[in-house]
Amino acid sequence: MNNNNKSLIDKLEAEKKIRHEEWITLLSTYTNEDRTYAAQKARAVADSIYGKSIFIRGIVEFSNVCKNNCYYCGIRAGNTCIERYQLSRDEIMDCCKAGYEYGFRTFVLQSGEDLSYSCEDICDIVSDIKKLYPDCAVTLSIGEKSREEYAAYKAAGADRYLLRHETADEEHYKKLHPDEMSWANRMRCLRDLKELGFQTGCGIMVGSPYQTVECIAEDMEFMGDFKPEMIGIGPFLPHKDTPFRDMPKGSYELTLFLLSLSRLMLPRVLLPATTALGTINPRGREEGVLAGANVIMPNLSPTEVRKNYMLYDNKICTGDTSAACRGCIEARMERIGYRVEVTRGDYLC
Repeated sequence: MNNNNKSLIDKLEAEKKIRHEEWITLLSTYTNEDRTYAAQKARAVADSIYGKSIFIRGIVEFSNVCKNNCYYCGIRAGNTCIERYQLSRDEIMDCCKAGYEYGFRTFVLQSGEDLSYSCEDICDIVSDIKKLYPDCAVTLSIGEKSREEYAAYKAAGADRYLLRHETADEEHYKKLHPDEMSWANRMRCLRDLKELGFQTGCGIMVGSPYQTVECIAEDMEFMGDFKPEMIGIGPFLPHKDTPFRDMPKGSYELTLFLLSLSRLMLPRVLLPATTALGTINPRGREEGVLAGANVIMPNLSPTEVRKNYMLYDNKICTGDTSAACRGCIEARMERIGYRVEVTRGDYLC
C-alpha cells in the first residue's frame, strides 16, 4: 500500500476534506490496495450510520423525448435512430401502484427534458402520488428548470431532485454539450434546489470524454463544499448513436474508489450503486455497496419501453419485469450480507 495515500484516505475520513493537490496525488497514484483500504473504511462508515440497510428506489422512465443534444447521451434530440415514447399520467400511476406492492417507498420520475409535460402536469402527477401513497417519497430527475418550476414541484410534494452536475470544470462542460447549454445554469439549478429544501443529488460520469484527474479533483471539492444529500457516480459508457460512440468506457476501479472517497467525505450521503456500474461489471452493484454505496435503483418502467431509454449501450435489466428486478436485487444484497429495507430511506441529518 502507498503509505502517503493511506495517510490521505485517513485524513479525508477524519477531516472530511483534503487539499486540491492532495486530491491530484491520491487520484493519480492510487493502487488496488489503496482502493481496498478506502472501501473497507467507507463500508464501516456507512454501516455505522445506516446499518446493513440498502434502500431501493423505483425508477419510472416516463419519457425519452429530450430537447437537449448532449454529445454523450443516447436519447439526445439529434438521435434519429431511437423510437420515442411518452407515458401518460395513468401509465405512470400504474407503475407506482405496482412498485408500491413490490415494497418500493421512493419513486423516481425520470425523463429527458421533454417540454410537452407542463409544470402543472408534473405537479399533478407528484400530488397524486403523494395522496395515494403518503408514506412514500417522490424524486424528480427531469433536468434544468426555472426556480419557479422547482418551487412548484416542491409545493406539490416532491421530496428529492437528481441533477448530475457532470463536471465542476466549465471548459470540460463545454466539451460535453452544445453551445446552447450552460454550465452556469446547471450550477444555478443546483443552488436553487438546495435553497428550496429538496434533498438534492449531483454527480459525475467517471471517464467522460476529455475528463482529467484535475477535473475529478474539482468535482470532489465541489461536492465536498456543496454537500448534496445524494451523489450519483457511475462510469461513462458510450452509445452507438452519439458523437462519443468510439470513446473508451470509464474505469470501473476508479468509479468504486470515488464511491468510497465520497462516503468518507460525506458520511451520511445517499449513494447509489448505479445501473451503469452493474452494466460494466456483472457484480458492479454488489461491489458498489461493498465500497460504500447504500442505494439501488431498479426499474419500474413498462418493459415494452425500457429498450428505448438507452442513455448508453447494453444497459442491464431492460427485459426483466419489475417484480423480477426487485427479487434479484434483494437476493444479491442478501448474498453479501445486506438487506433491502421497505422504507423511504431518507437522508439522515
